[in-house]
Amino acid sequence: MNIRRRIKNTFRQSGVTLIELLIAMVIGAFLVGGVLQVFAGARQTYRVHDATSRMQEGGRMALEVLARDIRMADFWGCTSRRINMVNNLDPAGVGYSDFATGGIVGTDGGGSAPDSIILRGGVDAGITVEPPYGPQASGNIKVNTASGLQQHDIVAVSDCTNGDIFQISNANPDTSGELVHNTGIGEPGNYNPTNPGCPGSNAHCLSKVYGADARVLITREIEYTIGDGSESQPALFRNGAEFLDGIENLQIVYGEDIDGSGIADYYVPADQVVDMDNVISVRIAIVARSYNDFLTDGIAQTYNVLGANVVAGDQRLRQVYTSTIAVRNRL
Repeated sequence: MNIRRRIKNTFRQSGVTLIELLIAMVIGAFLVGGVLQVFAGARQTYRVHDATSRMQEGGRMALEVLARDIRMADFWGCTSRRINMVNNLDPAGVGYSDFATGGIVGTDGGGSAPDSIILRGGVDAGITVEPPYGPQASGNIKVNTASGLQQHDIVAVSDCTNGDIFQISNANPDTSGELVHNTGIGEPGNYNPTNPGCPGSNAHCLSKVYGADARVLITREIEYTIGDGSESQPALFRNGAEFLDGIENLQIVYGEDIDGSGIADYYVPADQVVDMDNVISVRIAIVARSYNDFLTDGIAQTYNVLGANVVAGDQRLRQVYTSTIAVRNRL
């Protein structure tokens, strides 16, 4: 009797039918498809958010650094403009900087091609001119020790009326407290046969004897350009070195004050500026681009750069960061 019951129960547990199995597979396929769709959407959302975050970080940093350097262009201490600055660097030397062309030099890339800009000026490091002063313009300048200056540094000595730019030629300015400005030392070296201090063959003089009201500034020349970075991405370059990747374009227009009112009369590209010395503000537009493509759902993004609409040639994301910066030392 027990054996018959077991056999009967076994026949009752015969499993699912083929139709039931097919229905279960269809339901499972729908569930898996939904999960995959949710996963794909979440992954795309993450990619967009990650790209946006990286663009914001790069764009804002580029804007901040460029704005800071533009604001400080053409700083020469209490000599508010470089008009009375004498450049004693050797124009035939390697690495010569033509400070006479001004604190702001722009190059228009043409059309939508990236622009570039060169910013020059001095940095006040708290270095004062110490006695004894002179008595000749050819004498070494005395400064405080532990100034941090080194041989071959290019500096500017400036009071409120005049200034001279030269390269330090002695090997120990930091410990000796002396700044020697002989010719033919380092690159580019010093040589200015037209210097009013001692023109001609004895061309290592400065234009005047500087006293207690003079300070020594560390000169700087900064060039910003756009190029191909190390990660096969466009990048912002600072003095030829890659500074920020993911920066695709830099567009610049210059605010020129032609009537001396302290207000820009118009903004134009570099090749349309009448006189760069009259530029009192600079408007920049930085275009940051995402690393990854296929982020815009098949639609090419349209964005605006300084009033011009641009249609992207791919499906990357782009953000434009724009600012107008006053050149403080020209106001």
